[in-house]
Amino acid sequence: MKKIETPAQAVSHIHDGAVIMVGGFMCCGQPIRLTEALLAQGTKDLTVITNDAGFPNRGLGKLVVAGRVKRLIASHIGLNPAAGQKMNSGEMAVELVPQGTLAERIRCAGAGLGGVLTPTGLGTEAETGKRKLEVDGHKYLLETPLKADFALVKASVCDRCGNAFVAKAGKNFNPVMAMAAQHTIAEADRLVLRGELDPERVTIPGVFINTVAVEAAR
Repeated sequence: MKKIETPAQAVSHIHDGAVIMVGGFMCCGQPIRLTEALLAQGTKDLTVITNDAGFPNRGLGKLVVAGRVKRLIASHIGLNPAAGQKMNSGEMAVELVPQGTLAERIRCAGAGLGGVLTPTGLGTEAETGKRKLEVDGHKYLLETPLKADFALVKASVCDRCGNAFVAKAGKNFNPVMAMAAQHTIAEADRLVLRGELDPERVTIPGVFINTVAVEAAR
């Protein structure tokens, strides 16, 4: 059985300066209640690995606006004006990573791999400081794994063993991030008893989840 906690209880262990992953694509499949709890908690100097900077008035984007994010690793930031402003002023460091490369670097961490070879970014600023390798006459960049202290992921349903069903577009980044962190917190819309979640619907096995966060833990 996993810990069943409220969002506030679940994020209480996240310390200043932590490296966190936040699942989802924009606000679709994002663990909004967990990011709101982290904002209320006042945690700062975070390194955040996520697909994007979100919107300024919701979820993860509010952490950026509030100045709680010290470094952001994402594929794009354009829909949150505060992210661009903080990047240009030097208040927040930003590493932009092509979206597919970002997903693969996270997957590598979860799978215990040393990196991924990709042609994406060759001949652009994305190759700066990175190793280049040649395989069968083709050049590639070596992209290293991305891992985190904590992963905040979103599930439609979790059972008490942590097995999670992630619906539709929520599958963007949530499953790979759950595997790439030392401690994974799954925000669940619904909590069911062991055996009530059809094994065929399990998107994230419970072995990858440490804590299940629900609005009213019981």
